Amino acid sequence: QVQLVESGGGSVQPGDSLTLSCVGSGFRFGHYIMFWYRQVPGKGREFVAEITSLDGTRYADSVNGRFVISRDIDRKTMFLQMNNLKPDDTAVYYCRAYVDIQTYWGQGTQVTVSE
Repeated sequence: QVQLVESGGGSVQPGDSLTLSCVGSGFRFGHYIMFWYRQVPGKGREFVAEITSLDGTRYADSVNGRFVISRDIDRKTMFLQMNNLKPDDTAVYYCRAYVDIQTYWGQGTQVTVSE
């Protein structure tokens, strides 16, 4: 059974940094593409970043140069390091894995950026 559990969200000020974590279980961590998405109330989930099985990465234009996606296979954990946070980054952040043609989501972690 595939499970994804995010953590690390919180309330920060503009310009601060925050690192989110996503622990995966029930699948061969590192063998599948994984993603970070985010969602604000009233809108659909927005792609943030992805990391492939070959460690290729891709970012949304809105976070490119500020966010870094990475993973530790031994710890079965994916990270999203978020730097120079802006109020527009405020959202619930979700971890997603695409495993054997099925998509799995975590429960989300709230990130709030405000003065």
